[in-house]
Amino acid sequence: MTFFERFETDILAGTKTITIRDASEKDYQIGAVVPVSTFEDGREFCRLKVLSVDAIDFNDINDLHAEQENMTLPQLKNVIAEIYPGETQLFVIQFELA
Repeated sequence: MTFFERFETDILAGTKTITIRDASEKDYQIGAVVPVSTFEDGREFCRLKVLSVDAIDFNDINDLHAEQENMTLPQLKNVIAEIYPGETQLFVIQFELA
């Protein structure tokens, strides 16, 4: 699993506990422990245990999701729209540090 470097600190601190991805990244198995690296340079920085994978519509993303992402709701929706322009069917992957 990859994340932009700007999310590394929040993941390691446990303040970011979900990621919202498109269908191309929905096939994680619950209970799997996956290596995590930075998108920019592929540097591995931790391992995460997948707790759940749930479908969600972009319009149903709410304040709880934003809190789990350690962002405000407008920030979260803007980030998702930048990364996945035009996507409405997304997946919430909940995780914890392994």
